[in-house]
Amino acid sequence: MTRMTARPRLVLLLAALVAALCAIAGAGTHERLANGGYTAKDTEADRAAAMLARAGAAPPDLVLLARSATGVDAAAVRRAGLGLTRELAAADGVASTRSYWVTPDALLRSEDGRAALVTADLAGADREATATARDLVPKLTGRRGPLDVSATGGSWVSVQAAEASERDLVTAELIAAPLTLLLLVVALRSLLAALVPVVIGVLAVAGTTALLRALTYAMPVSVFAMNLTTALGFGLAVDYGLFLITRFREELRHGLVAVPDAVPDAVPDAVPDAVPDAVARTVRTAGRTVAVSACTVALAMAALLVLPLPFLRSMACAGMAVALLAAAAALAVVPPLLLLLGERIGRTGRPDSPLWRRAATVVARRPARYGIGCAVALVLCAMPFGHVRFGLVDERTLPASTEAHATGEEIRDRFAAPAERTLTVVLPKAADAQEYRQRVAVLDGVAAVRPATLPRFGPVLTVVGTAQPSSAAAQRLVADLRATAPEGAQVAGRAAMLADTKAAVAERLPLAGGLLAVTTWAMLFLLTRSVLLPFKALLVGALSLTASFGLVVHIFQDGHLRGALGEFTVTGALDLTLPLLMAAVAFGLAIDYEIFLLSRVREQWLRGLDNRDAVVEGVARTGRLVTTAALAVAVVTGVLATSGLTVLKLLGTGLAVAVLLDATLVRGILVPAFLTLAGRANWWAPAWLPRGGPTGCREQGVRRGVRLQASGRRAAAQLRGWAVAATGRTAAGAPARRGDSAGR
Repeated sequence: MTRMTARPRLVLLLAALVAALCAIAGAGTHERLANGGYTAKDTEADRAAAMLARAGAAPPDLVLLARSATGVDAAAVRRAGLGLTRELAAADGVASTRSYWVTPDALLRSEDGRAALVTADLAGADREATATARDLVPKLTGRRGPLDVSATGGSWVSVQAAEASERDLVTAELIAAPLTLLLLVVALRSLLAALVPVVIGVLAVAGTTALLRALTYAMPVSVFAMNLTTALGFGLAVDYGLFLITRFREELRHGLVAVPDAVPDAVPDAVPDAVPDAVARTVRTAGRTVAVSACTVALAMAALLVLPLPFLRSMACAGMAVALLAAAAALAVVPPLLLLLGERIGRTGRPDSPLWRRAATVVARRPARYGIGCAVALVLCAMPFGHVRFGLVDERTLPASTEAHATGEEIRDRFAAPAERTLTVVLPKAADAQEYRQRVAVLDGVAAVRPATLPRFGPVLTVVGTAQPSSAAAQRLVADLRATAPEGAQVAGRAAMLADTKAAVAERLPLAGGLLAVTTWAMLFLLTRSVLLPFKALLVGALSLTASFGLVVHIFQDGHLRGALGEFTVTGALDLTLPLLMAAVAFGLAIDYEIFLLSRVREQWLRGLDNRDAVVEGVARTGRLVTTAALAVAVVTGVLATSGLTVLKLLGTGLAVAVLLDATLVRGILVPAFLTLAGRANWWAPAWLPRGGPTGCREQGVRRGVRLQASGRRAAAQLRGWAVAATGRTAAGAPARRGDSAGR
């Protein structure tokens, strides 16, 4: 760190150059992103779908709905339908097509006879299929003679989702940036100070964008990764910027090299310039906390990598990168900025918050009463999570006005067997299809059964269900089909894919949760040298997350507050991936605030305060910081709630609710109550561990303070020399004499 601040202007120039290079390298990243990856690979449903795709019978990538007022069997309509089919089949990137006018299939004709379907399987992976749909659909839709044509299907949904996501990203930046800057100006009482987190955020987002572009050449990266990068990048930038600036101001106010109060008869040495001293102490204390925080957030996101969903893996890579880059940017550019800006950024009022001091004092007097009351409130918020139902993303995540959403809803209403309610059973060649068909026909939830034969694969049954794929009835139907099917049979379809994805996630979820718990415990232990506090953080974090999930279920699954959040389609289920992603991000942010609080409480404990006073002092010194950071994160993520995409609306709302709950009820009441009740047990550790036990902690903290005093003097002297070299002036403001440099 000292090397980085040796030439502050050079460091800042290099940072600007790196940001510019990353911006150039990341240009066009959005065009390389893909939608999809919401289902598990190599499951029975996935293998059956791949088999059907090779036979040309897979669920289509593109669906054209053709309407005619005179009926789809009229001669002129038939000619137009055949022309539409031939044009689609001849287009580049189209692997195969199905059409009512080529193969008169009743399932491709609406129940009123005034609409029909033309479907296509597109060549290539998701990104290639999306590019093909982007080029084809505008040419094929609209008024075509007697036909009125519109489109839906997975590939066209991906196109419209990408367009909406890009618009929402611009809107979020235009709304969130000025609001966040205004909040920072009010909190820090300085425009210069408020710009520091913005600089950190720009560097982190630019670096992550370039990294995501490189990652697209190795794996599919979700179109929503950019939205997460921007929201989380600027949210963490605010956290780290606020923490470093607040600590710098506190150290600058002392105007001397900090010496722990617990060192007997220690008299701090006055220094000719307080700015380098304050920077040195800030880097040694708050800088370490920022590094631990970033590693903890990154490890929380890394837990998603073990889950078998490509969407979550790409979002995990984005979250890990932006967390680490935000900390790297903060630790690289903030010290040079503090050296150059000095007291212009350091003038402020008192370091603590009287409001939070009073609140902490009240809680500390009756910790059991307030702690239990807060826990009960969180449990009440969590109760709706008990009836959560999970589903898969479909066109209904788009705004209702979009073509893909409106067309999908029309097909769902007008056709007897929408694709989402259709299950396909691929039977072994030797199976008795007729006997199995009879068994299937009497199962609950079956509307129709149709036999077919695929070349090279044998008999196939198409089973039309009566319920939506996410419903309990549809999931029971999948289980019944598999239980009664002959050995070697495979079931494909949306409900089967959901069942297999839930099973695959459930199988790997304990591993992800275990990794999250172990890594979080280890990072918090390294910070606090306490055995109990990391367990407390995990327990409180789980309670806070469950409360947030309960509110999300109440809003989005149950359909409440639609007027306040803007219209969205209530499907009766939550996308399976979103709670998992929200859990990783929200838990990382919660531990972020936990680290800020515990680091200050522990510092006061090491200075010699008793446990209760240390808790009150820690809350008083971090309460304003945590609430300001949480408000900023809530603004940045909450802007996503204005998105027309339900996926982003849910994620933004959920994260905003989670951070606000955590920064107020949890960090302001529940955690102080626990810390007060636990007393000296907070700081216990086995004797064989470093700084084991409360007494050992305090004694070694004092010895560490003595070492810091000596090293702080050396660092301050060196920083004063660099400040003279950077500004050309001495502490008194006079021009520097020749020889006043870092090497003097």
